[in-house]
Amino acid sequence: MGRLIALFILAFPVIMATAGIKWMRDMIFGILHHPFPSLSVQFLAGLLFCTGGVAFTAGFILHRDRKHNKVQKRFSK
Repeated sequence: MGRLIALFILAFPVIMATAGIKWMRDMIFGILHHPFPSLSVQFLAGLLFCTGGVAFTAGFILHRDRKHNKVQKRFSK
């Protein structure tokens, strides 16, 4: 059950990062999606979603590896 919960916790930020990459790519091709008033706002939202999703996933993996003592000394607390 714990692994299933961890999968759901990791799935949301990955989907969020994927949407951010798609919004940034669509801005380059000039495709404007409905909730955004301009292409620059769409790009900034995509950048925010992408960095947030990647940062959350990286932090989750780092926290898990610290628990199991699988990190280098410079990353341990």
